[in-house]
Amino acid sequence: MQYCSTRGGVHGWDFHDVLFSGYAPDGGMFMPESVPMLSPDTLRSWRGLTYTQLVVEVASLFIPTQLIPRQDLEVLVGEALTGFSVPEVLRIAWLKEGLSVLELFHGDTLAFKDLAMTCTVRFLNYFLRKQNRRATVLVVSLWVSSPGTSGDTGGSAIQSTKGLSGLDVVVVYPRGRITPVQEKHMITCLDDNVHVFAAHGSADDIDRTLRRLFADQDLVRSHGLMSLNSVNWSRVMIQLAHFIYAYLELSGMEQAEADGDLPELEVVVPTGGAGNIAAGYIVKQMGLPLKLVAMVNSNDIVHRMVTTGDFSMAANVTQTLAPAIDIQDPYNMERMFWLLLSRDGASVKNMMEEFQQSHRHSLPENHRKLLSQVLSTGTVTDEGILETMRRCWEENQYVLCPHTAVAVWHHYHCPHSPSLNRCYIATASPAKFQAAVQRAGLTFDLPEAVLALDKLATRYQNLERSLNWCEDWEDRLREKIQSVSSARKTGGNYYR
Repeated sequence: MQYCSTRGGVHGWDFHDVLFSGYAPDGGMFMPESVPMLSPDTLRSWRGLTYTQLVVEVASLFIPTQLIPRQDLEVLVGEALTGFSVPEVLRIAWLKEGLSVLELFHGDTLAFKDLAMTCTVRFLNYFLRKQNRRATVLVVSLWVSSPGTSGDTGGSAIQSTKGLSGLDVVVVYPRGRITPVQEKHMITCLDDNVHVFAAHGSADDIDRTLRRLFADQDLVRSHGLMSLNSVNWSRVMIQLAHFIYAYLELSGMEQAEADGDLPELEVVVPTGGAGNIAAGYIVKQMGLPLKLVAMVNSNDIVHRMVTTGDFSMAANVTQTLAPAIDIQDPYNMERMFWLLLSRDGASVKNMMEEFQQSHRHSLPENHRKLLSQVLSTGTVTDEGILETMRRCWEENQYVLCPHTAVAVWHHYHCPHSPSLNRCYIATASPAKFQAAVQRAGLTFDLPEAVLALDKLATRYQNLERSLNWCEDWEDRLREKIQSVSSARKTGGNYYR
C-alpha cells in the first residue's frame, strides 16, 4: 500500500512517511493510491467482531506488515482502545421510531476524536521507539480555525500522549473560547510530557504564530516537530472502522440472502471539517452500500456546495450551539473531490488553490451533480438544535449533545422508507456542552470523571497579549520546545 497527494505532486510514499507528515509537500492531502475493496463475503465474515477487532482489520488493509507486523498492530490498537468507559468502546442507543444513535464519545475526553487519536499516537510512538528518537507534537486546540481543530483536539491529544516516552505534546488554546470541560481536560494533566499554553487571542492569532514555527525547518528537523490534526491520514483511516461497524450492526445485512444484494444503510453525520464524512465516502468507495448525509449548522458551506455549487466562505464564522462544527473551511472535502474526479490531481490542485487564495470557488455543474449523487445535506439553526434536543428527551429520555442534535434534526424532519435503516453519529457527550443542555431546558447528570475535574490541580502557562504579541508568543513556544528537547537528551524530567 502506497500513498499519493490529492494534488498530484507526490506518489509512492509509505504509511510511515505519511503518518509523520500531515500535509503533502505540494499542499495536498495524502490518500492511498488504490482503495481496497470489501466483498460481501468479507463483510459477512466480520459480523460479530468487536469494534477493536474491526479497527485491526481495517488498519491492516492500509499498513503493510513490513512496517507494523500483524501481532504488533493488534497490541497497539488493543492498548489504544482500553480505558474507554464502556467495554465495547462504542455503543448504539436504540431509540423510538427507528432512531439509532452510534455513540462515539466514551473515551477520556468524551469526544469521537479519542478513537482515532489514541491509535494514531500509538503508531507514532511505535515508530519512534524503533528508531530510538523523540518527537514534539504541536497542537492548536481551537474553537474555530481554518484549517484547524475543534476544542476537543487538544484534550484528546493530551490524553492519548500522556506518559508516552517518545512524545512530548505542546498544546495552545484560545482562553475563553472553548468550553470549561474542554479546558479542564487540558490543564489538569500534569504528566511530564504535556505542556499547555492559554493564549489571550483568537484562533487566527495562534495559527499565525504556529505557522511561523513550522516555517523554521531547522527547528522542525532538530526537534522532530510535527502536527496532529485531522489532515493526518491515520486519523481518517481509523474513522473508517466506525462506519463499517455501524453497517454490520444496523443495516440488516444478516437478513439478506447469501447471494443477494446487500441492503443500504443511511448514515447521518454532523459535519464541520468533513473528516468524518470523508471517511464515510472512502468506505462507500470500498464497497459498502452507504447513503451519506452531511448535516451542518449555520456555517453551511458544505450544504451550499452540494445544493448550488457555491464553495465559498462566508464573511465571518457564525458562533452556534454546536461550536466544534463552526467551520468555514471543510478541508477534508479535498479527499472527496479527488475520489469523485477520478484521482485527477491537477483539477483538485486548481480548485483548492483558487479556494485557498480567494476563499471562494464555484463548482462546475457536472462536478456538483457528481457530489450530490453521493452526498445529501441539510442545515440546522440554533433553534432547530434546541428543538431537537427537547423532542429527543420528551420521546426517549435521552439527552443529545448539540452536535449530535444537528444530525438527529434530520430524523424528525426528513421521513424515510421503513425499508431503509438509518444511523445517526453522536460525536460528543452532552456533558461537554452543559450550557446548550441548560438552554434546551434539560438537565444532565454529569459523569464522575467530569465532576472530578474541578478537584484536580492545574498546570498551564499564559501567553499574554502584548504590543509584539506574535513575536513574543513565538519566542515563548520556541523556548519551551528547545528546553524540553534539552531535558530529554539528559534523560531527566522536565518538571521537577
